[in-house]
Amino acid sequence: MGLDGQPASSVVWVDHAGECARINTTLERRKGRNLLRDAKVSLLVVDPGDTVRFMEIRGDAELITGGALEHLDELTRRYTNHPRFYGYVYPVEQQALETRVVCRIHPRRVVLNAIHAPVAAS
Repeated sequence: MGLDGQPASSVVWVDHAGECARINTTLERRKGRNLLRDAKVSLLVVDPGDTVRFMEIRGDAELITGGALEHLDELTRRYTNHPRFYGYVYPVEQQALETRVVCRIHPRRVVLNAIHAPVAAS
């Protein structure tokens, strides 16, 4: 939620650990500042192969600094062909200016739209 109380959204890389979805951000960016102020979060995951299939997760954010850079590098390898985030996706000098955090999303509500599953040919 933004300062004005309106939802704020952005494209993010995501993975999961147990029942929690995880994203990575910094405490200096708007997303991080908003999450520190209000831990309510919504994540929309769309199937790139069938964009009418999606999952929405609404929940509460838990921000964790430990292991955040390693998590970011894992996401970088998953979503790009690069081995690390800093020095490849962002300049290495930027790392010293940012406090990385893993945002674990503890779900309160999950909505699935998977009704459009492929039908087997007869």
